[in-house]
Amino acid sequence: MWHDLMAVQIPIAEKILRTIAVYALILILFRLAGKRGLAGLNTFDMVVVFLLSNVVQNAIIGNDNSLLGGAIGAVTLVAVNSGVTRWLARDPRAARFLEGSATTVVKDGKLVPGALRDLALRPSELEHAIRVQNGDNVSGVARARLEPDGQLLVTLKAAEQSATRGDVEELRQRLESIERLLTELAADRRR
Repeated sequence: MWHDLMAVQIPIAEKILRTIAVYALILILFRLAGKRGLAGLNTFDMVVVFLLSNVVQNAIIGNDNSLLGGAIGAVTLVAVNSGVTRWLARDPRAARFLEGSATTVVKDGKLVPGALRDLALRPSELEHAIRVQNGDNVSGVARARLEPDGQLLVTLKAAEQSATRGDVEELRQRLESIERLLTELAADRRR
C-alpha cells in the first residue's frame, strides 16, 4: 500500500512537462476567451470550470495515481503560476500580451459601439456593475472599462459622484460663513 502511494508511475520530468503544457494550454484558452470569462462567473462559467478541470486531469497525471505524483503536479502548477505572475508584474509588455488591455465600454454617458458585443457582456451586467459602484445608469458614467482581470471599473461623472468627507467639510465651512454673515446682518439691522 505505501509503495503504491509513493511510487511515481511515470517519469517525474514527464509529469512536470505535462503540467506545464496543460497550464499553458488553459492560459491560452482563457486569453482567447477574453476578459468576459473572468468578469463574473455565472452558472454556465462554473460548469465549464468544473468540467475543464476534469477534462485536463488525465493530461496532467497520465497513468499515475500516486500521492507523490499528485503532489509533484500540484507543486509544479503552483510554481509555474507563481513564476508567471511575478514575470507579468515585472514586464508590462508580457502582461499586455498575455492578459490584454482594458476595453472602454462607456464613454461620456454613452455605450461604446460594439464593445459589449465584442466582450460578450450583457447590458444588465453593465448596469449592475454601475449600480454596485454607486451609479444610477449609463448616462451618469464618465467612463467604464473592463480590465484584463475581468473587473469593470466605473468612473462616475462629477455631478453623479457621492460627496466625500472633504466635500462635506467644505460645505460645513461655507454654511458657517453664511451663518456669520447672517448674524452680522441681523446685528446691523438692529442698530
